[in-house]
Amino acid sequence: MPLSHAKLWKAVDNLARREGLTASGLARRAGLDATSFNPSKRHGPGDPPRPRWPSTESLTRILEATGVSLGEFADLAEDAADGGLTVPLLGLAQAGADGFFDDAGLPTGVGWEETDLPRAAESLFSLRITGDSMVPLYREGDRVLVDQAATEVRRGDRVVVRTTSGETLAKELLSLSPKAVTLGSVNPAYPPRTLARSEILWMARILWVSQ
Repeated sequence: MPLSHAKLWKAVDNLARREGLTASGLARRAGLDATSFNPSKRHGPGDPPRPRWPSTESLTRILEATGVSLGEFADLAEDAADGGLTVPLLGLAQAGADGFFDDAGLPTGVGWEETDLPRAAESLFSLRITGDSMVPLYREGDRVLVDQAATEVRRGDRVVVRTTSGETLAKELLSLSPKAVTLGSVNPAYPPRTLARSEILWMARILWVSQ
């Protein structure tokens, strides 16, 4: 199905968000001018304004820079279904019983509940893990899905923290108080780190990880 002007630009924005970037940051990563994908570049003069399309070269470069296929890019243009997406949910103990999987190992029968998948939202984005501080939970190259609106966190949550110094950290929340937050790494080679609340721009829960 051809992509409309609105959907094509939406795919660019969603790709940037998935990479944990702004549209300008995505352009810079691809070696383009930082203003290439600015809202002001998406329409030209006229009444009504004339649609402007991203160039084939610019699209090719952002796909190469992010390792995304053309098909995956097209998927980013589509909205999640109304009401969100769900997948079958079964307790781990139940999963050992007969009748819940077919011969191919796919969900079947009755007794399944449903679990919601995150809905597309402005606050939802993906980050690529670098380093080994969270090994073996998260490994280099894994992608975590973060909802910046999910700010209600508690001890034991895996979180992404953005600091005033420009760091973005994926850690486990060990403790929090009105004045400070202590973050831990799964890898014991990295000691816990305590940050003053004043050093934190935002902190949000990790919802999903793609490995």
